[in-house]
Amino acid sequence: MSKRSSKQRFLRKDSLTQSGAKKSKLKKRTHKRLRKTLFQNAHDAIALIDDRLCFVDINAAACDLLGLPRQQLKGQAVSSFITAEFATQPNCVSFPPTQSLMGELLVSSSSHRREVEYTLTPNVLPHCHLLLLRDISQRRESMQAELRQQQQRVELFSEVTLKIRQSLQLKEILHTTVTEVQRILQADRVLIYHVLPNGTGKTISESVLPDYPTLMDLEFPQEVFPQEYQQLYAQGRVRAIANVHDPVAGLAECLVEFVDQFQIKAKLIVPIVQNLNANSENQLWGLLIAHQCDNYRQWVDFELELMQQLADQISIALSQAQLLERLEEVVAARTAELQEEINVRMQAEAALRQSEEQLRLITNALPVLIAYVDDRQQYRFNNQAYQDWLGQSPKEIYGSHLQQVWGEDCYQRMQVYVKTALSGQAVNYENDIVLKDGSWRAVDVTYIPHLDGEKMVKGFFALSSDISDRKAIERMKDEFISIISHELRTPLTSLHSALKILATGRLGNLSPEGQQMLGIADDSTERLVRLVNNVLDLQRIESGKVIMECQACNAANLMIQAAEAMQAMAQQQEITLVKQPQDISVWADADYILQALTNLLSNAIKFSSPGGTVWLTVEQEQASPNLPPEVVFRVRDEGQGIPADQLERIFERFQQVDSSDSRKKGGTGLGLTICRKIIEQHNGRIWAESTPGCGSTFAFTLPTLDSANIS
Repeated sequence: MSKRSSKQRFLRKDSLTQSGAKKSKLKKRTHKRLRKTLFQNAHDAIALIDDRLCFVDINAAACDLLGLPRQQLKGQAVSSFITAEFATQPNCVSFPPTQSLMGELLVSSSSHRREVEYTLTPNVLPHCHLLLLRDISQRRESMQAELRQQQQRVELFSEVTLKIRQSLQLKEILHTTVTEVQRILQADRVLIYHVLPNGTGKTISESVLPDYPTLMDLEFPQEVFPQEYQQLYAQGRVRAIANVHDPVAGLAECLVEFVDQFQIKAKLIVPIVQNLNANSENQLWGLLIAHQCDNYRQWVDFELELMQQLADQISIALSQAQLLERLEEVVAARTAELQEEINVRMQAEAALRQSEEQLRLITNALPVLIAYVDDRQQYRFNNQAYQDWLGQSPKEIYGSHLQQVWGEDCYQRMQVYVKTALSGQAVNYENDIVLKDGSWRAVDVTYIPHLDGEKMVKGFFALSSDISDRKAIERMKDEFISIISHELRTPLTSLHSALKILATGRLGNLSPEGQQMLGIADDSTERLVRLVNNVLDLQRIESGKVIMECQACNAANLMIQAAEAMQAMAQQQEITLVKQPQDISVWADADYILQALTNLLSNAIKFSSPGGTVWLTVEQEQASPNLPPEVVFRVRDEGQGIPADQLERIFERFQQVDSSDSRKKGGTGLGLTICRKIIEQHNGRIWAESTPGCGSTFAFTLPTLDSANIS
């Protein structure tokens, strides 16, 4: 080979090396310009991290978020800023650089803890990944504050309403109202103004700060409250005046001069109206008024709603006070008449009549439905509330069958409870009824059997009270629980799935200690998922969204399926599961009855000692000669048993005999509540029997196919 050709090859090689170096420098300058442009134009916190998840570069917003200067952050691991409760979450410190990720973290700097949304974009530069952080702490705090405020409003109104209803004295009720409203609204003065028949009016109850003059017993001239104002307020007019001197408020000049005497700068006025009977128009009784004297005030919706609701409560209290006053007058008049007749009538007859009349007067004054129904399900007595609610007078109802008074649909719902009462057992349940104006009311119903001297059932007393307000509050609570549960279900499910994947070892092997911690986290997450699912199931059942699709089912098949589903759990706990099926036809929704059976079997297995036995049996029984036969399922265990005073409470929400033991065994405190709701929707009963130290038996009834078709 010639010297010339060797020299040419060397020159070409040197030229290629110089070209590669130029390209590398150009690429580095390009990356540097890209990084500079990205960091200068971004308002969010941005960081570049390497494959080891350490900071390579950070913009000013990220430095502010993490609380350290840029030079101090370089080289530090991202995981050192993530708090312990998020450290076990999937991907929160491992950020696979092969895929984009989004999520939330709890970040702690030297002095602050912040909730942060993150977005990870891998390989924006070679071995360099883009991490975008957004502080959502204030947004979360605002949401939580709003929830707390809503809950506080409900609690405040419930508290004031309860205080009003606990008193029977009108004067005390009015004083409680103004005192509580003044406390809640932090107003300078709250008063109740009573409109007199001649058009004037006066303050009859007041709560005012010491710095301002009292208006108590002060009579207002008709000019400051003319007839047209009274008519508007009688129609439900509500006025929220932020500034009494503002022309937009539309106050008459004489009224402005009048309120200036008492340093009033803002006022909130809500009418108190009465409807004396269904055919008359609303009558203005008075006004519930709040004053602000130290400054002008913009009234908010919550304050208007609170005042309106309390004005409605005062109206109810007025009606009750008038009924009580009228009742006292009638009783006094009737007593005088009886004193005149006592000389010409037998003492026993007079006493009986007095008793009957007093009973009717008292029951007519009570805002509940009171009736007596004989053993043929015909009305023999009912109070005036039936006419007020249903539009049927006592004479029209007397002798009528229950089905005629309540209609086919409502009678079908109450029929099973009527049969129970006529069998000699007291019963209590909740029902929805339709009033004469077409509106719905939720009522609490109690049937008390009437037994003669030979213990034979002659009929029963029926008492129904309005619980619509209580049900409304319960619905608000259930909606709140449902929203929170729905918000928890998705992240919990993702978390549980991720923990399962980590447990398989696909993403790397953990130390024995790490594997143990992973197991604990997996068990805890599974229990949370089960709790959320149980809360949602219970909420769906109670809200009426679940409709039982009943059909003919074989009790033996239901038992076999339930036992097979729980066999693996029984073997794991070293429990012998014994089933004694019988071919009995029941009228039920198979899926929900299976859920009830598996819940009861799961509890029996969890609270039995290794080597124990759990029995599942079914029988057809006749509870009473007056009632159709029913099918009774029983689950019996050899566990620790339940104290007698706990047998009813365990069917309530989150009630457990031993909370520490239940927590170890994964109990949520909702399983038995769900079982009770399912069985009640099948028109059945569920109960527990137990002897401490000797085990427990849980039983429930279902209608037979024949009895279901008859009803």
